[in-house]
Amino acid sequence: MLLATGLYRASHLAGGVAAAADGGIGLLLFTAALAGSVILYLPGYRHGVFGPGRLWCDILVSGCLVPVLALLTGAAPVAQPASWVMLLGSSATAAAAAGLERRAATGAVALVVAVHTVCCLHAGAARSLGGHLVSLLSSAVLAHVFGRYLHRQGVLLDEARERAVRAEAARARRAERIAQHRALHDTVLATLTAIAHQRIDPTAAPFRERCAREASYLRRLIQRSDEEDGQGGDIAAGEVLEQAVSAAEGIGLTVRARYHALPALPAPVARSLAAAVTEALNNVRHHAGTSTAHLTATGHRHDRGITVTVADDGCGFDTHPGAPGTTTASGTGTATGTGTVTGTAGAGTGLRRSIHTRMREIGGTADVDSAPGEGTLVELRWPA
Repeated sequence: MLLATGLYRASHLAGGVAAAADGGIGLLLFTAALAGSVILYLPGYRHGVFGPGRLWCDILVSGCLVPVLALLTGAAPVAQPASWVMLLGSSATAAAAAGLERRAATGAVALVVAVHTVCCLHAGAARSLGGHLVSLLSSAVLAHVFGRYLHRQGVLLDEARERAVRAEAARARRAERIAQHRALHDTVLATLTAIAHQRIDPTAAPFRERCAREASYLRRLIQRSDEEDGQGGDIAAGEVLEQAVSAAEGIGLTVRARYHALPALPAPVARSLAAAVTEALNNVRHHAGTSTAHLTATGHRHDRGITVTVADDGCGFDTHPGAPGTTTASGTGTATGTGTVTGTAGAGTGLRRSIHTRMREIGGTADVDSAPGEGTLVELRWPA
């Protein structure tokens, strides 16, 4: 509304340039109108509001004083409603209607209408008074309606933004729950499954250490601490891979690992990559029918990325899509196959949720190559 009424005022002041060029009283009137406009609009643009004091100053100067002086001095044709000194009243009422409360705006418009009525009648312009009053009142009404409309649109926009913020918060909470479920699947659930199937000795020292780590994780999860996620920065890839290897060895899996030129990775990438490797090793321990896995990690010099492979010589599974009685674990579009799992849904769920999804979320890929009796190869690559 500041911009709209300001442009409206500028169009009326443009008509007074010729009067100012003649000097004398015309220059004085133009200077007074320009000063009132400057007092109103420059601070208004700076602070984003009209200001009731500045609005009343403009009403008294531009809307009342200028036409009265023009009538008394004869410096401008008050009898002509299209005269620039009379048009100033329309922009004055528009600003008042836009910036003042309803009662104050009504009083300001009434004052301008009264002054202009007296000026027109005294100048003998009674015939054109009706049209001029329509201009004064219509400017005020239009400014009031337009201002109310903009205010309403602003309220609707604020409400929409608030709904969007609430929806985003709900989405973040759902994503956090999903991440927690994945973490529980990769850690605590894997440990409990190993105990239930009596695949490891619960009294072994490495297993007790793993249980202690997972108990600490559960305590942090209950306390809703963000300590586990950290605040960013880079993490050495070798560090998180060693943690994944140690966790797998804690449940009785022998991991033969080889590393070459490993980079430092962004913290979210390193955490997701470690979780994907952990799940791949868990799948070897629980589904491959072997106690040995081979892990190879190689850094990329050209993009500071990394490729990690987890291989085993276990029973493998069928990767042909559509096989009856199988569970599909689809990848990122670059996967070697659809990852169907014969005989159990555990490996398929892990591949689909904990490996493919994790890598896709960080901009990486997960390829799975397997066949019955030929083992399984999982390749993780970041970036894609």
